Amino acid sequence: MTATTDLVSYEDALATYDPVMGLEVHVELGTKTKMFCGCSTTLKQGANSQTCPTCLGLPGALPVVNEIGVESAIKIGLALHCEIAEWCRFARKNYFYPDMPKNFQTSQYDEPIAFNGYLDVQLEDGEVFRVEIERAHMEEDTGKSTHVGGATGRIHGASHSLLDYNRAGIPLIEIVTKPIEGAGERAPEVAKAYVAELRELIKALDVSEARMDKGQMRCDVNLSLRPKGQQKFGTRSETKNVNSLRSVERAARFEIQRHAAVLNSGGTIIQETRHFHEEDGSTTSGRIKDNAEDYRYFPEPDLVPVAPSREWVEELRAGLPELPRVRRNRLREEWGISEHDMQSILNADAIGPIVATVNAGADAASARKWWMGELARHANEQGVELGALPITPEHVARVAELVAKGDLNDKLARQVIEGVLKGEGTPDEVVEKRGLKVVSDEGALTAAVDEAIAGNAAIAEKIRGGKVAAVGALVGAVMKATRGQADAARVKELILEKLGVSEG
Repeated sequence: MTATTDLVSYEDALATYDPVMGLEVHVELGTKTKMFCGCSTTLKQGANSQTCPTCLGLPGALPVVNEIGVESAIKIGLALHCEIAEWCRFARKNYFYPDMPKNFQTSQYDEPIAFNGYLDVQLEDGEVFRVEIERAHMEEDTGKSTHVGGATGRIHGASHSLLDYNRAGIPLIEIVTKPIEGAGERAPEVAKAYVAELRELIKALDVSEARMDKGQMRCDVNLSLRPKGQQKFGTRSETKNVNSLRSVERAARFEIQRHAAVLNSGGTIIQETRHFHEEDGSTTSGRIKDNAEDYRYFPEPDLVPVAPSREWVEELRAGLPELPRVRRNRLREEWGISEHDMQSILNADAIGPIVATVNAGADAASARKWWMGELARHANEQGVELGALPITPEHVARVAELVAKGDLNDKLARQVIEGVLKGEGTPDEVVEKRGLKVVSDEGALTAAVDEAIAGNAAIAEKIRGGKVAAVGALVGAVMKATRGQADAARVKELILEKLGVSEG
């Protein structure tokens, strides 16, 4: 249950204060093994089954750096236009938390592997906003706590907690922005667009699936307000582990309104972490936020420094894929669609599925039609991302092919898609099991047309008299008689031919 919080209107808050944001995004890398040991990262086994002395922090166990983790960090840094360190090292970030078995996190502090970059993000109206990157550094994830017995799933009110260390040690890259100033009333929109663009970039690099709904990518939203005209930053709050694009935007907006209410009443903003609540978009207090010195950072003595050669860095730079903004602009021109249409596709996270469907043989228009229409509807109804639907681009391409060949009409195609989503098999298997092919037998169609004309003589006379628009009623009668399995365009042609009427 969330606490009642006083807010001022968003407009009033922005009339008095300028928001300043900082976004910290954690990306869980898709490596096969953990960052400092050989344990699997699949997380499909029982609790605490994917652990070893190293990731449990047992005495005498020594870590070894995951080379693919380092490579992924460099790729991310290069794609963010960062400088790549010639020499960097890990540090121990010391603090107690039950799901951190070593009582310190192996991270990077003052010597990150990538620093001083930027990412240009495009807002929905086409405006481009540059977000400057402070750093991207390597670290490891913690374990997972499950609080049992309470009503909220949090530690407060729970009777006991369970700890699973399978996730402890999974490689993370933390990407930290410089203070984001000048966004004004669009600050929440900028935050959402930045995380969306970063997610696309991470997926393009193929270093993570970046599924926010699975915790593979999560954002901490730091926000402060300062009175208009002042340069000094206000005290910030940090809303932790926000796990959807919409929630990033809502968290920033709520905190702007909450900060303004506190400041307007003469109160003081506390530097603290906050919990975000999906049900109403509010945040509530977590804990007082530690400063860097409270973590007692010191260099990790069990790991040698990381010194990527310039040859390796340049080799990775040369192998970078086409970056998302460039790719979107190219696809938009190839597909002949507007900026607005492309933004809608981006918002739906549909670029990947559409491109894969085109690569599987469909034309771009058909691929967009099915992913942005019928499949987007199913995803919304189920509350999942498009990519989580149990249908492949190859399946969608096959549906489009069957429609193009005339074996299916749109109505039947929607039923085929429904069958595939229900696990009834491939599109061809669903067509066979459900008997969904378009009636292409001219004899059967002609018989159905004759029957419709005979049963609707008055409508037929209107059509003969020149009211061609009335043909829709006869087409509907034929479609009903054939259970929607006729080609409506061909049915219309046959009716007009039978009645001796030209459509023109």
